[in-house]
Amino acid sequence: MRAVIQRVSKASVTIDGKVNAQIGNGLLVLLGIEDADTSEDIEWLSGKIVNLRIFDDDGGVMNESVMDKKGDIILVSQFTLHASTKKGNRPSYIKASKP
Repeated sequence: MRAVIQRVSKASVTIDGKVNAQIGNGLLVLLGIEDADTSEDIEWLSGKIVNLRIFDDDGGVMNESVMDKKGDIILVSQFTLHASTKKGNRPSYIKASKP
């Protein structure tokens, strides 16, 4: 599993010109899943994401999680995070899980 996690003040996903999902303050997570990933991997990464202390507290120190802030999370499947570019100019996505 690979994740890119970004703090956002707002985010949305648009498909064919229609907003499919949107959030306010919280996290945008791009997630790539491999066939080898297990339910234990999902539990671990989910716990890690919701408990990351990457939001400022009242003192301006990154000391609070998205849970502490009662923020939102938008998760976007992103198989390209598993691109292998070792050989040639065409990425291989052999490790990425199938849709």
